[in-house]
Amino acid sequence: MAAGQSAIEARGVTKIFQGAEQQSFKALDNVSVTIRENEFFTLLGPSGCGKTTLLRLIAGFDFPTEGEILLYGRDIAPLPPFKRPVNTVFQNYALFPHMTVGQNIGFGLEMLGKPRPAIEARVAEMLRLVRMEELRNRKTSQISGGQQQRVALARALAPQPKVLLLDEPLSALDYKLRKDMQIELKRLQHETGITFIFVTHDQEEALTMSDRIAVMSKGKILQVGSPHDIYDRPSERFVANFIGETNFIEATVSGTANGQASVRLSNGAAISAGVPEGFTPSGKVTVVVRPEHADITGDRARSTMTGSLSNIVYFGTDTHYHVKLDGGGEFVVRRQNSRVGGTTHEVGEAIGVAFEEGAAQVLRD
Repeated sequence: MAAGQSAIEARGVTKIFQGAEQQSFKALDNVSVTIRENEFFTLLGPSGCGKTTLLRLIAGFDFPTEGEILLYGRDIAPLPPFKRPVNTVFQNYALFPHMTVGQNIGFGLEMLGKPRPAIEARVAEMLRLVRMEELRNRKTSQISGGQQQRVALARALAPQPKVLLLDEPLSALDYKLRKDMQIELKRLQHETGITFIFVTHDQEEALTMSDRIAVMSKGKILQVGSPHDIYDRPSERFVANFIGETNFIEATVSGTANGQASVRLSNGAAISAGVPEGFTPSGKVTVVVRPEHADITGDRARSTMTGSLSNIVYFGTDTHYHVKLDGGGEFVVRRQNSRVGGTTHEVGEAIGVAFEEGAAQVLRD
């Protein structure tokens, strides 16, 4: 996605909550991030990392202890929610069960004092957008969870906010419906051109839908980047470990040049590994390699590492090969399954592990 102007910018935002007996908790610690206009931006992290707190500060449901929150360059931190061109879709949807689908969608427009013809036209437009025209007169207590999700989205989009905030809105849906709604959300964001800020702890959701992702932990943003950057080029151990499966390998740096480090593994093998931006590694480091970026081979002489197969786990779409490395440690290789017969392997077999070009990445920590 081409870089555009910023829609939301957090500058040095800290949020401290005061608890009982003068105990305090720092939910956000000097967070700065820029979210571009018209992008699907995801705040990703485990429970308690600060992602929902940041969303609430943008919405105006709470206020920062320190720092600024800008909307298109304007400081909105002091403004209450109803004075911000921002809408929120909550995890529980917060629909009115006694109202029809159409009445729910038009409710916000009525509160804004819009004329009836304009409300009717906008409700019809939103129903078409979420593909629910035939359910306009059905009460929201009489429709499915996925349909309620669409109504909540339509209601939030109806006033044409500049930014739409989504606080884990798919978590209550079953797996298949959640997958369908991921595609639906991306379509809605693309068709409306509204900036979406999505909060989730689900790595797959974030990778599937986002233009960019901010990975958070303990009140800080550790890395911001495209799904490809976050997955293939994690900068820190937490990011690499939180998103997907990976192999951690101890190594020693022998030199750096042009964003690459020459490293030597504990078995003596020399490889090249990517380096996080702005970081110059030296001495002992940790290198990560994703399981699908390596393969097992019977040619141990041409392998990066050698060992024996300790376990083989079939997952349907792929198979995981657990290799007990010579010299200690374990390495997992993921190989996609095919109907075309391939080489078969057995537990206990002496095997080699070969890396793809550019598979390795040095971590900061």
